[in-house]
Amino acid sequence: MRIIFGAVAGLCATMAMTMAMRRLHTMLPLGERYPLPPAEILVSVCGSTSDKAHTTRTVLAHFLYGGLSGAVYPLVRNKLDGPGFGLAIWAASYLGWIPAAGILTPATKHPLSRNLLMLAAHVVWGAALAAGFRELELSRNDIFTRDPAHDLHSRQVT
Repeated sequence: MRIIFGAVAGLCATMAMTMAMRRLHTMLPLGERYPLPPAEILVSVCGSTSDKAHTTRTVLAHFLYGGLSGAVYPLVRNKLDGPGFGLAIWAASYLGWIPAAGILTPATKHPLSRNLLMLAAHVVWGAALAAGFRELELSRNDIFTRDPAHDLHSRQVT
């Protein structure tokens, strides 16, 4: 169940990350406001296109990756806090498997301001992931499992 909760929390955290990415992208120098890595990755994997279907696939792939990455969180959360896990996902992706697969060049070859944007977005994702996961775990053992008879009794005024 924890892996599923991690996936759900990762999916939800990707919304917070996307919001941060959209806002931070407007702060980049004009020459660096080209599409962010999720779009670049899909272009590299699927070919260059700018139609609506491509942009929709980019958004869906971004959320899918966030959900899948979130599924790993329960396995490592005792070793990494949420923001640390977000940074680990960034490093494993943009310094690891993505360049190793020849999809994009490593983050060290990209502009500093874009890397800072992506690092900040991954910290946001990690913090939202940890908070979401914690809430799912607490609600499972709290508001969704209480004995209704106990709740009625505890609400009576004595």
